Amino acid sequence: MIRTIASAIVASAALLAAAGVQAQTANGYYVATPIAKPAKERLMTRATPWRLQGTSFVAAQAPERDQVLCTLVARDVGGLASFSVGGKAYDAAQLDKCNGKAGVAVAATANAAVAN
Repeated sequence: MIRTIASAIVASAALLAAAGVQAQTANGYYVATPIAKPAKERLMTRATPWRLQGTSFVAAQAPERDQVLCTLVARDVGGLASFSVGGKAYDAAQLDKCNGKAGVAVAATANAAVAN
């Protein structure tokens, strides 16, 4: 009887922990790391709220296209050193395009990548 109850408690804890990880991943569908240290902890791009976690801004999945969101965040924070969507990081060409559309010099992106 006690083993059955203990097993049920362990199983419940495992399910709750998995749900917590899933919720955290859902809140960080987009991850944008600015070139420079951010001056603010929150920002808004159109209808998408972003919050600072460590050195990166994170946001839940949004209706805008990924490239548009990248450009909007880059414009707001002064350029991005990295950007990922659903756990997949942008390659150098995509990141340069994002920063370029935001008006950030491509050389600044390359220098930040070397510095990190």
